[in-house]
Amino acid sequence: MRKIFAVALTGLVIAALTIRVSHIQTAGGSVAGPQFTADGKLVRPEGYRRWVFVSSGLGMSYSQKASDDMQMFTNVFVNPASYDYFLAHGTWPDKTIFVLELYGSTSQGSINKHGNYQTGFMGLDVEVKDEKRFADKWAYYGFNSNEKTASPNTPGKNDCWQCHDQNAAVEHSFVQFYPELLKVAREKGTIKPTVHLEDKK
Repeated sequence: MRKIFAVALTGLVIAALTIRVSHIQTAGGSVAGPQFTADGKLVRPEGYRRWVFVSSGLGMSYSQKASDDMQMFTNVFVNPASYDYFLAHGTWPDKTIFVLELYGSTSQGSINKHGNYQTGFMGLDVEVKDEKRFADKWAYYGFNSNEKTASPNTPGKNDCWQCHDQNAAVEHSFVQFYPELLKVAREKGTIKPTVHLEDKK
């Protein structure tokens, strides 16, 4: 009788752990890496707002000709497994996914008197590292508010790809704009020597 009870108890513990792991994976969003349709389109990442928040920017542009008329907020998220890997190694593993939200901004509303806050959703950019799928390892996608799937920006080495390749501090990620990750990259020595940083301490 005791043996039967012990076996039953073990089964309950295993089942509980399985449910717990499943819950953690669901709560943290997709942990299986980027998902693609049969025809090669990227499925819009679900639950990314439960991923690791990396940083935000306001009105950032890499062009001298950028207009100040419409400054947007950008919020950057990365999938948790890739974030943990970066903390340990200072580089990004295969299947890394970055999500960059675009929101409008305003300084006038409610009781606000100074500074800017985020307003309406304007789009979603996604960066994926998939070494088997992409000859150039990284690919870039854009989603509007309603799109569930998207094709990669073309050609493979498009303006986004080239800008990230030439200017991003670590691989294709602008770690120089993410202060906590920049600390890790400096500790691990993974910052590209050719990349311009205002402070290379």
